Amino acid sequence: MNNRNCWRYENGKEFLDRLRQGMPPVILCCACNGGMQGKEYNDNLPETADEIAESVHAAYVAGASMVHVHARDPKYLPDPARSTEIWFEVDSKIRQACPNIIINNTTGGGIGMTMEERLSSLAPKPEVASLNLCPDMSRFRFKARKPPLPHPRDEFEYDDCVPFTYRQIRWYAEEMKKRGIKPELEYYHPGCSWVVDYLITEQLIEPPYWIQTVMGIQTSSLPTIDNLLQLLRDLPDDTIWLCSGIGPAQLPMTTLAVLLGGHVRLGLEDNIYYRRGEKARSNQQLVERSVRLIRELNREVATPQQAREILGLPAATSAERTG
Repeated sequence: MNNRNCWRYENGKEFLDRLRQGMPPVILCCACNGGMQGKEYNDNLPETADEIAESVHAAYVAGASMVHVHARDPKYLPDPARSTEIWFEVDSKIRQACPNIIINNTTGGGIGMTMEERLSSLAPKPEVASLNLCPDMSRFRFKARKPPLPHPRDEFEYDDCVPFTYRQIRWYAEEMKKRGIKPELEYYHPGCSWVVDYLITEQLIEPPYWIQTVMGIQTSSLPTIDNLLQLLRDLPDDTIWLCSGIGPAQLPMTTLAVLLGGHVRLGLEDNIYYRRGEKARSNQQLVERSVRLIRELNREVATPQQAREILGLPAATSAERTG
């Protein structure tokens, strides 16, 4: 491995070497809202472009160097954005609020989107964009969205699969490469290793590879220590590792990532609670807790510029990129 920020995270000897040398600062990625749940689950979850920008700014001030974004349709907020115009508005407001933060737009999207609509998030040229490595099969019962919330809807059940195939994944990777966008590879279970190898062989991604282990979402790996360590064993060399945990798994999984030398994703997309029975007041509150834990565990929090250096991104800030 040539990148000093990459090593075998699960290797005991390399872990001890890193403890002696000092581990790199932690990249904090704030997943600010998500494309499925809304204020019907937590009043503090941002939905509009202005709310997203305000929430992201507070998380940035608290220590987040990257934000993962799901834009919503302003005409019907429970739905994901399907047009480039909405994405330009959301990203523009984030860039105005905090020009230095790394913007990471979703291509996972939300319910009912076509595969082409999911690509609309790439138009504003974020520095990073998520790229799912396998089909996304889920079954949820969504709570009713009741007045006085705008755009109320009844309770309903979602039971479907988003068909991420090799062909679709290649298409997305090619579009990202064309625009100079670094893929954040969403790694759900051991089978995703085949797809990472395919992308490397086809020269569709470049090192260092930015790979997120998604722990605890339906049909992903169960969020256990054993499972996480096994996923790390299968990651390619020259990987920068990011970890997320869904719901009650968020704090254990992200803390484990800090201990092992990895990086952290947290936020209201993945977890609407601060602790059992207490809903989070904001993304800022979740970031502030992670910052405290990171420093207590003898690591530093990466600035956006440090995060760019670790990930091999251009030094230009997000605000300097144009769509």
